Formats: sequence, C-alpha cells, structure tokens
Amino acid sequence: MEKTQTIISEDLQKFIDKFEPNKFKLMAKGIEIRGVSDIHRAVVMAKDLIARLELNLTVSHNAEMLSYRGFEVNNLA
Repeated sequence: MEKTQTIISEDLQKFIDKFEPNKFKLMAKGIEIRGVSDIHRAVVMAKDLIARLELNLTVSHNAEMLSYRGFEVNNLA
C-alpha cells in the first residue's frame, strides 16, 4: 500500500506556526487539534487568529469532538 503525502496549504501552515498546537492530526481538508484543556478558549483563540491573519480557514466543532477535547481547522476552498 502506497502512502500519499498530504499537502498543507500556506494558510494552514501559517495557522499551525502561530497557534502552535501540542497535538494535531493532519487530515485531507485541514487539521484536527486534540487534547485541549479549555476547549471554549482554544476555539475562540483559533477563530481570532484566523480573522487577524485573514486566513482562508474555518473552525469546526461538534459534540462528538468534545469527548476527546478537540476541534478542526479546515481550508475553505
């Protein structure tokens, strides 16, 4: 089985460099950040960072992600 390399967009790389998540998983459409102790604060900070840097990213969070204290940051396009 051949392993394919996931390409990280420039905006997503900027977000990773500035937000500096401890644990994240690379996905096809973005990243999943896990193990956040204060989920509300982290989501607000991520949204603020995206707005300040004018990145083409969006934050996604649902009840299922709450079980592992995580949220997603995805590319818009």
